[in-house]
Parts: sequence; structure tokens; C-alpha cells
Amino acid sequence: MFHTTAKGRRLAYDLTDGKGPAVVFLHGFRSDRQGTKVVALREWCAAEGRAMLALDLSGHGESAGTVEAFGIADWLEDAADLIDALVPGPHVLVGSSLGGWLSLLLARARPERVAGLVTIAAAPDFTERMWAEFTVTDHSDLAAWGFVTRPSEYEGGDYTFSRRLFDQGAGNQVFAAPLHLPMPVRFLQGTADADVPMADALRLLDHASGPDIRLTLVKDADHRFSAPPQLDLLRATLAEILDAAGRADA
Repeated sequence: MFHTTAKGRRLAYDLTDGKGPAVVFLHGFRSDRQGTKVVALREWCAAEGRAMLALDLSGHGESAGTVEAFGIADWLEDAADLIDALVPGPHVLVGSSLGGWLSLLLARARPERVAGLVTIAAAPDFTERMWAEFTVTDHSDLAAWGFVTRPSEYEGGDYTFSRRLFDQGAGNQVFAAPLHLPMPVRFLQGTADADVPMADALRLLDHASGPDIRLTLVKDADHRFSAPPQLDLLRATLAEILDAAGRADA
């Protein structure tokens, strides 16, 4: 199914019918709603009779555009627009990598709408970390061409990072402002993650405030976090958050 946002962007999505609060999955950079984690949670939600929304952010999957044409603010608008249109009531956000960054921003901006939050290898402000590591050549390429590239171990060739991504990332930082999360929150992080350092997960835990926030470190798990034991943990974590959200609403 497709939804056209207020900005005119055409987004692909899947909506699983069921009881609330709805689970909303936000995928990672250059991933989509057909990834292993999304499919596993969609099947679990269907079996449990849980509502779930999964979408392709602009430039990803079956949504319109190319990744390089969009940035953090655009994708945040995508997520908020589709959530407001389809699952406006309390929902549980599940964000992977880039989706974790977006989920944290949504939870901070609209805490009354978020019944719970689960992140998987959350990558808040990853553009700031990249910028700090840029070489003179990187800065020159960004100024001359409007993008830089990085090799990727995933399918699809090198990753391209646009100036728009860095500009919008600078204006939507998680660590630049307080992060109060009054809902139940679970951060999942692999110790073998080559894309998001474990130190970032510890920094996020220290930065966030709230009554029920936990970080789970999984030894030898990589950035994909999609091996069978990790999917089992993800399902169990989501079930725990949904149970906690249900008790809070009772």
C-alpha cells in the first residue's frame, strides 16, 4: 500500500491489523521494510494479533525517490506523517540504526503518543561522528560534488552520503538536547557492531533520562542483529515492552 505525505512524498507501507498499541518499525539507512528483523516482527505481531506498521522511508525500498535526495528531517516527517494517518493512538516505536535515531526524536517530541520504545543498534547523530572523522579529501569532495562515499559490506555497492544528510543531521541531533523518555525503553546493541560503536550505546544510556530505561549488550552480535538468537531477544523485548505499556494503560 502507498501513502502520499503532506509534502507530496509517496511512501510504501504494510499495515497489520490487530490490537494496540500498534508496533511501528523504522528501518535503517539503505534498508527497507522487507528486512529480516521487520519480517520477523511482522510475523510475530500477526500471530499475536498485534497491530503493526512498517514503512519504507523516502528513497528506500518501494518508496519514491533516491536516498541521496533526502535527510533526517525528511525521514522524520515521513514517519510522523504516516503514523498520524494510520496509527495516531499510542504506539510502540521499534527503530533500527537510522530508525533508532528517528525513533528517539519522535519519542522526545511526542512522548504522550509513545507507549514504549525499542532500539536496535541505534545510530543517533551518526553524521556528527562521520563529520568528525572526515579527511581533507572528504571535505573537498562534499564541497565539490555534494556527497562522499564509503565502502559497504552489504549488497548494493558503496554508500553515498549527501550534503543534505549532514546538514539535516546537524539540525536534528539527539545528544545536543536533553532526552527525557517517560515510557518503557530498551536499547539493544551488539558488541561486534562495526557501524555503531558500543561506546555510542553507553553514551545514549547515560544521556537519556526516564523511569524505565535499560541497555542490553549482546556479545558478538553485529550491526545486522538478525541471527536467530538475536531475533528471539528482539521478540521477547518487544513483548516485554508491550506488556509494560498495557499495565501502564490499565
